[in-house]
Order: sequence, then structure tokens, then C-alpha cells
Amino acid sequence: MLPYFLGCPSWHEAAWRGGFYPPDLNLSDSLEHYCRVFNTVEGNTTFYARPKPETVASWVQRMPTDFRFCAKVHKDISHDGDLRGQLDNTQAFLDELAPLAERITPLWLQLPAIFGPSRLGELAVWLDQFADRRLAVEVRHPAFFDKGNEERMLNRLLHERGVERICLDSRALFSCQSRDPAVLHAQSKKPRLPVRPAAFSESPQVRFIGGPDLDANQPFLEPWLDKVAAWIEQGLTPHVFLHTPDNQLAAAQALRFHQALSERLPGLPALAPYTDSEPRAEQLGLL
Repeated sequence: MLPYFLGCPSWHEAAWRGGFYPPDLNLSDSLEHYCRVFNTVEGNTTFYARPKPETVASWVQRMPTDFRFCAKVHKDISHDGDLRGQLDNTQAFLDELAPLAERITPLWLQLPAIFGPSRLGELAVWLDQFADRRLAVEVRHPAFFDKGNEERMLNRLLHERGVERICLDSRALFSCQSRDPAVLHAQSKKPRLPVRPAAFSESPQVRFIGGPDLDANQPFLEPWLDKVAAWIEQGLTPHVFLHTPDNQLAAAQALRFHQALSERLPGLPALAPYTDSEPRAEQLGLL
């Protein structure tokens, strides 16, 4: 088993056929194939839509018990009013995902940019209500990145509860000068904030948002390779998620990350083969 969790924002990616996926793969079978190689995935789907019971049941059948589905609470919880008024709604959301059991670890709360320091009290109430779960929070308000009292208050609140502060690193994306529509769309949607590596529990969380050129992303990934290797050596279990614009190269970026991490951690287990016949490296941008 890997000493860390590695994955992508999703598994249902048609562009991966002929590279990460076999060329003739039916996308309805993509989850099983994805789980052969990676051991976690971002639960972006649950942020935008509540899954139907039959969908959750299908995930239960297809995801190994040691797989981690880092589900984001639905946006009507995180983005619609006071969190103290969303406790019942959150419990209903958790009940819907309950068949996944320990696979929902950690549960992610992604807060909007308007969620600022004046609302830390409601965040504390929400976190305490669900303190029996492993939790991780992503913030986007500028005050939480200014190294002042308000950022220290946030960090103290999370650290005291053993709640992770999700680190989103979008520097590689915003360094990209491409006029490709996928890049421009990603730059318009993703936050551009300072990087805050954090390990407030045993499971630090990293979201790396790269551009479409994997070689150009590499200088921004190098510090993360060192950080993740150090965390693993300390006995922590990092979660690392790799994004690219429209995520057509997300799997390739994740494979490349593991390959580079193996150079820092000799003896790191190899990932399982991801196709029956190994694809050419250039298909995945690994050269």
C-alpha cells in the first residue's frame, strides 16, 4: 500500500482513453480502472449535485474499502447562508453518503471568497458539530492569507480541532500565458492566492492546479515533492490531487508526480499498471 494518497479531480475523463485508459474503455467502467492505480479522488461531483442512492450504491460496489472519496459538502451547505443554519442539511448530506462508510475521509468544506474572519464563529460551530469525522477546510478570503491576526485565528481554530487547512496551489496555472480556451476558463474560475502548506493533522491536503505543459509545471511541483516526501518520512499520510486545465492531463500529471516522488523516497511502492499494454510515454507527457 502507498504511504500517501494520490489522485485526480475525477475519473470520468474521455480524453484519457488511449493513454491512461485503454482506447476501447467504456467510460461506465472507468471507476474500476481508476481505482486500480489511484487510491483517492476529489469529490467534486457532490459539491454540484447530490448523488442518487443508486449512484452511491454503485460507488460502494466499485470503490475498494481502502479507497478515499474526499467528498465536498454540497454548495447549498457551504455557500448558502450561515453554517449554523446548515447543520441538519449537512447531516442529511452525510446520511446520503453513509453507504460509502470510511471511504468518505476526509470530508471537505470548501468555503467561498466572501466567507471572512467575521464568520469564524459559525465555522467553529459547524466543525464541532461534526467533530467525530475527519474534516478539511478550504478558505479563499484574502484576510486568511495576509499572515496577520485573522489568519492566525483561523489556523488556531483548525489546529486545535485537528482539522486540515486544504492547500490550493494555482501558481503553475497562472504562470501559463496560453490563450487556449481551457486555460483561460481555468484561470477565470480558480482562485489565485498565496500558498499555505499546512499539516494540522496526520493527513495534510494538497490541491495542485497546473497548466497544460507538464514540463512547465515541474518547477512548481518540485517543492511539493520535497514537502510530501518529508511528511511521509514524519509518519504523516498526505493527500495529493493533481489538476490541469480541463483535466485532460491530470492523470499524466499524477503519474509523473509519483515517479518523481519515488526518486526522493527509494522503496516507494510502484503504482499498479494502468493499461494492459503500457502506452507510449509521450502519450502521457511523461518525457
